Amino acid sequence: MSADTPSYVKRPFRYADVEAKIHRRDFTGIFKEDLPTPCMLVDKAMMEHNLKHMSEHCKRTGINVRSHCKIHKSTDIARKQIALGALGICCATIAEAELMVSAGIKGVLYTRGPAGKNQIWRGIMLQASEPTFMMVADDPMTVDLLDEAAATARTKPTVLIDLYAGLTRAGHATGQPGVELAKRIESKKNLKLGGVMGYAGGASHTHGWENRRAKSHHDVEPVVETAMLCKRAGLDVPIITGGSTGTYNIDKEIGLTELQAGSYVFMDTLYMGIGGKDRPEKYTDWEPALTVLTTVTSQNHPNQVAIDCGNKAMLRPTDQVKGRPEIKAENQGAEYGILKWNDGDGLKLGQKVELYCSNLDMSTNCYDRYYVMEGDKLVDVYPIMGRSGAVQR
Repeated sequence: MSADTPSYVKRPFRYADVEAKIHRRDFTGIFKEDLPTPCMLVDKAMMEHNLKHMSEHCKRTGINVRSHCKIHKSTDIARKQIALGALGICCATIAEAELMVSAGIKGVLYTRGPAGKNQIWRGIMLQASEPTFMMVADDPMTVDLLDEAAATARTKPTVLIDLYAGLTRAGHATGQPGVELAKRIESKKNLKLGGVMGYAGGASHTHGWENRRAKSHHDVEPVVETAMLCKRAGLDVPIITGGSTGTYNIDKEIGLTELQAGSYVFMDTLYMGIGGKDRPEKYTDWEPALTVLTTVTSQNHPNQVAIDCGNKAMLRPTDQVKGRPEIKAENQGAEYGILKWNDGDGLKLGQKVELYCSNLDMSTNCYDRYYVMEGDKLVDVYPIMGRSGAVQR
């Protein structure tokens, strides 16, 4: 062997041995170089910094957090959030909610109103098994169906009204129509009114903190005003929930009692570019804790290499190479990506490269585990929840 021969070919390597150690939860002696690619890495120190920063912010400002798990889809991370004071977890799908509840997570809020036989009954049966589970409704029909199903199941779920906050995908009209929907829930023998929800997704990625603040006020104030109308009508509205990572330091002043922020755990390049309160050019309130590890698989063309991270691994042109922001990424198929640069040192065949994701929700959905790292050392593995919920019995 020549002096340039990589060290990893000078000793035998069996990936089955790595998997066997991971299965035993023995992570000693496993390094980044040993991991299969593409895969997801979590910088443990950065993630824990983000979790503590959110916890401290909530304690300091007097707002609660019920973080959205659609970002991380991890019961391990959910437990860390709750240990630091989170009231529970938000879930975008009934399957996510089932998996969280089956893992013992309390205070789960299913943030999309259940529709149809499958979702209605899965929600009702989930609440029957875990009383802290809550749902939302943005339509009188949903309220009526939940009440009828709850009567059959002999349970009494807590239901929040989901109000329009700038996104047309969901949300009942604010103002008096919203009050009437809340009254409808309150009038049902088998339902309990839990409060109101309004997710201003259009505000979350608005560039510039002052612009984001103005957009958030515009979209969320009608939600809070509707909650106040409900209270004046004699309704109990203990929860006013919504918000995002981009507006976490704005939502309290509008009147929300809970944050649903989720991306703060990891961060992505789209969020990093929206600008912060103190740094208009970049959003640095949170550390970029998540990367996709990929391997250079071909180097036959000048100023570019191929990597084993393509469409199926959720590579996007807005992804960034860690430590090399001048390198541009592009897709070239299901299993292939291309990294290009104009100047500077190139990347070599077999070299490991880390990419910052552009969209956490879509990227984490492509993988089944997180490799938790301290530097180049593997220290833990967190499973990522699947797309199917736990079977209810």
